[in-house]
Amino acid sequence: MAKKIVAGNWKMNTLKEDAQKLASEVVNMTKDEVPSDVTLIMCTPFIHLSQVKSLVGSSSNVFVGAQNCYTKTSGAYTGETAAPMLKSYGIDYVILGHSERREYFKESNQELAEKVDIVLANDMLPIFCCGEVLDEREANKQEEIVGSQLEESLFHLSAEDFSKVVIAYEPVWAIGTGKTASSEQAQEMHAFIRGLVEKKYGTEVAAETSILYGGSCKPSNAEELFACPDVDGGLIGGASLKSRDFIDIAKSY
Repeated sequence: MAKKIVAGNWKMNTLKEDAQKLASEVVNMTKDEVPSDVTLIMCTPFIHLSQVKSLVGSSSNVFVGAQNCYTKTSGAYTGETAAPMLKSYGIDYVILGHSERREYFKESNQELAEKVDIVLANDMLPIFCCGEVLDEREANKQEEIVGSQLEESLFHLSAEDFSKVVIAYEPVWAIGTGKTASSEQAQEMHAFIRGLVEKKYGTEVAAETSILYGGSCKPSNAEELFACPDVDGGLIGGASLKSRDFIDIAKSY
């Protein structure tokens, strides 16, 4: 079965003291409230990674993730962060291809394929984001768009490497808008994604691939979303900045 995962994407939020307080609360509340078979991931701004990693310590089900990395391992790339740097701090996961990276920084499927490769080469796990914008959804092109994103960025991987990837489906029109895809829409797209994985890599790999829902998931709708057979958890935005909300989402299983 696929691992149950609730990953928090802090985006460009929190000052030093905020990050320390939030991470400490999540770690402490997890010990008391979250089932051990649920994996929690805090994906923080680069500047907080070391601090948050030290606060997580040896927790068995709380991990730390970065929000991006560069395609090169080192060199004259001012302002970028390399995968080996993240690995040297014990970072576990890296978000790749978030809709904001695709929109604002024009990340292409080919560039993301290179990032996937370099994250895996450095023994970290990619959280690969895919999804359609509103115009594409209204034109009923969501399967075409998501299929292309997966094929061009992930399907060059061996079955062994692909099995290390976490997929996050983002209906982009439901991020930060207050809109949420219905549970039926979420299940439909998650089932479609799992079907593509099964066609490419087989039933066993598909069944073990965690596919997260990444569109305005919050305590009030998490239980319904997580009850969908092909929804294995969530990539949480705004609600991950409130420890109580984040933990309540994790408890929704």
